[in-house]
Amino acid sequence: MNALPDELLYAIALTMVPHIGAIQTRILLEHFHSARNVFKAGTRDLEYVPGIGTIRAREIRNFRDFSSVEREIEFLNKHHIKVLLYNDNDYPKRLHHCEDPPSVLYYKGNADLNAEKVLSIVGTRRETDYGRDVLSEIMAGLSGTGILVLSGLAYGIDAIAHCLALKNGLLTVGVLAHGLDRLYPSLHNSLAREMLGKGGLITDFTSGVKPDKQNFPKRNRIVAGMADALLVVESGLIGGSMITVNMAADYNRDVFAVPGRIHDEKSEGCNLLIRNNRANLARSAEDILIHMNWKKDANQPVIQKEIFYPLNKDEKIIMALLSDHGNMHIEALQRSVAIGPSAFSSALLNLEMERLVKAFPGKIYGLSGP
Repeated sequence: MNALPDELLYAIALTMVPHIGAIQTRILLEHFHSARNVFKAGTRDLEYVPGIGTIRAREIRNFRDFSSVEREIEFLNKHHIKVLLYNDNDYPKRLHHCEDPPSVLYYKGNADLNAEKVLSIVGTRRETDYGRDVLSEIMAGLSGTGILVLSGLAYGIDAIAHCLALKNGLLTVGVLAHGLDRLYPSLHNSLAREMLGKGGLITDFTSGVKPDKQNFPKRNRIVAGMADALLVVESGLIGGSMITVNMAADYNRDVFAVPGRIHDEKSEGCNLLIRNNRANLARSAEDILIHMNWKKDANQPVIQKEIFYPLNKDEKIIMALLSDHGNMHIEALQRSVAIGPSAFSSALLNLEMERLVKAFPGKIYGLSGP
């Protein structure tokens, strides 16, 4: 942690004060130069700060729950979680250019959050074969570029983006909508553990905060703001992906969208963005690399895809069972293979990514055709 202990205490405390959001926190820090000075200021001094007023000033002056802050710091130290304050050297500098940057970020991982090239990827939670295949081709084309890949670790395109980044030798960071004392969805536990060694997990929520609905737009602003560009792979006209696009546009980030079939609901959002010139057409990795002027990194090894995918133990068990019994419901399949939930989810996702197993309607899985 770069901050002095007392500044860390006050910085976290400021995030817990009612009615003080990211914008008000930025204004206060710019005015008083430190969180400690904010809490030491008098009510009248606080009231006169633009955007604060009497109610917020009183909330700051009346805050007394420093014991909760101390418990949070104990949790962070115990789990070796790095705290990034707004003015720290390691804080993601791209967020400084956003109107509502988090004043505190909690990070566990080894990726440089100020990497030279950062790409965020978002999309539907219920991807199609087309979306999965196109994203696989794009990520293979990004291999060897040294790009840091960000996403939200959600079902669908998010998880696939993280998996493909790892497969193609790229570091990847998951932005969470809850504290680092849990993981949602839990089926991505295995993936998240691998990411900790090849990227990381980051959030602006303290421990104990659950993945409630209102937290996801706050998460999405970090996904948009931390990157140079945003890639959308399959999205309807409304939803989290389109919210993130709007945020990226507000932050003056480049937006790319993968085009889809004209009657496909899952591509309506992407097609609309391209039609209205709100997103650049992304047919391949080359479209992104040329537009962003991102060249291959000579120090980054290009990952060669193996002709035959080497199955691990869990993957072999799933393949053998589907070969013997044919298509199976996911719950029956998991019971039959007797593999833990995280390992099962990871193995099944890897087999889908390699086109060895196919998902059918109704959560039915079977072997892919020849």
